[in-house]
Amino acid sequence: MPDTETNKIPVTVLTGYLGAGKTTLLNRILSEPHGKKFAVVVNEFGEIGIDNDLVVGADEEVFEMNNGCICCTVRGDLIRIIDGLLRRKGDFDGIIVETTGLADPAPVAQTFFVDETVGAKTALDAVVTVADAKWLKDRLKDAPEAKNQIAFADVILLNKTDLVSETELKDVEMRIRAINPFARIHRTQKSDIAIDKVLGQGAFDLDRITAIDPDFLEGGHKHFHDEDMQSFSFSSDKPLDPDKFFPWIQELTQKEGPNILRSKGILAFKDDPDRFVFQGVHMILDGDHQRPWRDDEAKLSRIVFIGRHLDQKALEAGFRACVA
Repeated sequence: MPDTETNKIPVTVLTGYLGAGKTTLLNRILSEPHGKKFAVVVNEFGEIGIDNDLVVGADEEVFEMNNGCICCTVRGDLIRIIDGLLRRKGDFDGIIVETTGLADPAPVAQTFFVDETVGAKTALDAVVTVADAKWLKDRLKDAPEAKNQIAFADVILLNKTDLVSETELKDVEMRIRAINPFARIHRTQKSDIAIDKVLGQGAFDLDRITAIDPDFLEGGHKHFHDEDMQSFSFSSDKPLDPDKFFPWIQELTQKEGPNILRSKGILAFKDDPDRFVFQGVHMILDGDHQRPWRDDEAKLSRIVFIGRHLDQKALEAGFRACVA
């Protein structure tokens, strides 16, 4: 799917605040029978990577960048990964970059214009932002990253529409329009959308972006993060007891949910042959068996909490107490 006029590799930047549904959208893109092959770059906020193991598609190449935000400390890694991919031109039809939920998409998009090698061989197709219909209004109040993700979007998936009323939906759409009147908005549930409404959009408009951010093409883009945001990750090579874990995580999220913006994990329960994937956004929890553990992989439970005012010692003690 290279740009037929310029022969450049199209790049889609997939962004959205914590828990909005980015990885679900990515998996839908990779799972559709489109016959295309993508290189995928996944960035996570946290020392222990989980999203990489949640991305489907054995035919795709997934590059994981952890322990730093793609718009800050690991941006150099992004350039090096893409530069390496470009040396193998012909192996894939496009590049998808999934940012952390705390990333400002502007410096990520900027990479494709200010880096000479990357800019010469790639074309930024669109910034696609997934927005949580239930929580976006709150995040626009307290998270500058969420506002920037909306402002820089070419396509917005207003996701989880089943969790709010029609009146609330119209209200959040008005909030989005007040920030970005130009983006194409699609209402979705579980990030369910046709691939041709997300990829191959040719939607990135440099003139619009420079109108928002006159310094966009300058090397030193200024961006700000919520300095109160914390991320704690824990792991255990001992199986967990589901009769201990589920009551603990339910009580924890009911009590601390307003502070826990995002929780997720891949868990190994005793006497269970399957990997259990756990997802949480504030007090809303979801989980399911993903697939059987392979013989060649360690049955390692990993869990990540992202939020504010988190008690690291209490979280770790609670997790450790769930060991069977």
